Amino acid sequence: MDKTYRAAFAAVDGAKDELLEMERYIWKHPELGFREWKTQDYLIPKYEKLGLSVHKIGDIPGFYIDIDTGRKGPKVGVFGELDALCVPSHPESDPETGAVHACGHHIQSVILYGTAVALVKSGILDEMCGSIRLMGVPAEEILSRDFIEELKEKGAVQYPQGKQEFLRRGVLDGVDMALMIHTGDVGFALNKGCNGSIYKSFRFIGKTAHASGPWDSNNALYAANNALNAANALREVLSQKNMVRFHPIITKGGDVVNNIPDDVRMEAMVRGLTLTALLKANEKINRAYAAAAAGMGCRLIIEDSHGCFPRREDLNLQEAFKEVSHLIWKEEDLHFDRAPAGGVTDMGDVSSVMPICHAFVGVSKIPGHTAKFVIEDAYNGCVNGPKVMVGVLIKLLTDGGKFAEKVIEEKQVEFGSVAEYVEFTQKGFFKGEAVVYNDDGTVTLRYKTNDIRS
Repeated sequence: MDKTYRAAFAAVDGAKDELLEMERYIWKHPELGFREWKTQDYLIPKYEKLGLSVHKIGDIPGFYIDIDTGRKGPKVGVFGELDALCVPSHPESDPETGAVHACGHHIQSVILYGTAVALVKSGILDEMCGSIRLMGVPAEEILSRDFIEELKEKGAVQYPQGKQEFLRRGVLDGVDMALMIHTGDVGFALNKGCNGSIYKSFRFIGKTAHASGPWDSNNALYAANNALNAANALREVLSQKNMVRFHPIITKGGDVVNNIPDDVRMEAMVRGLTLTALLKANEKINRAYAAAAAGMGCRLIIEDSHGCFPRREDLNLQEAFKEVSHLIWKEEDLHFDRAPAGGVTDMGDVSSVMPICHAFVGVSKIPGHTAKFVIEDAYNGCVNGPKVMVGVLIKLLTDGGKFAEKVIEEKQVEFGSVAEYVEFTQKGFFKGEAVVYNDDGTVTLRYKTNDIRS
């Protein structure tokens, strides 16, 4: 093993007790997304004790730290997510909020800090070029729509998740690539990305009448039922290869039982593994819903909004993780070709504008997001996690940053800039009346995504 790696790993080993103590403390003090103020206040003094300057985001939780080598080169971002899940049935959840780290994000905070320790205390910065931006980021988990709307009304956020807000606020300006390590179920793993999503709301507006005499009504609930059936009939043409999925719920089915429903509302999500597949599926769903509304003579208001972009893994960055992981784990503990995941993450948004790698370090074989989740192997997450992260930074930023430059030169991203990303996410989705009843008796269906990139 190269002496630079040995020095970095030794620094992490020297901080082992502190890292494991951090894991227990944050586990016992979970906070939900955009409310991680106590977690932030616990972490920041630790970075300052290392002699690092911490920049708070301000009106939302979150911070970043720049570590500059003083030599020209690429800038690599490293994320650590701060938020917990809401699982009130978990025996160790917060009794007031239901929060618990049942997805293991608290270990990401430990990995981020352990990476800082290795960079500062090992002397390896003398061998590196460029700079590193460490970021404690809030709100990866999807929050309640009502809470997000409250934050939007206050002007605190424009996006529902932390990395999306970091992009909008310019926190990633100048960052060339980004890394993070999530908790998983085995020693060390990489997968082939994950789905993206579009959030949807539908409002069917009909014409009411007394239920005993519905002859002159337009039943909005029947229109919604027809829409559900039409969407179900589309399932065989939705791409299985691209893991397309559509899942709706009815949030309002009418007002009183003896009136024909004239106001029915639904929320839904479309998921897909590529942006193209996601947008195509979304248009088919919108068309089916518009046709169902038109068939019952109802109005339909659709509001599509950005969820997350599909996470696209950079193969060069994955190669760097593979190389370094062999220095830490046995061969049987390495899993490099796992299938794409059906869930979504705002790391997908970051991958739409820069190369990323979202690796996994095993801490528990118990499924996350459940009431039984516990940390079974804190050492693997809290000690081996920082080792592989700092090792990848060494790989990227030594030798004049040669490997990092290769990543930049060969990158494949959806948007050429953060500004393009912001414009698309704010203007690129359908919002408005989906059915237009023309004076000549014809009906016009409106359902397509706004193509603002052409």
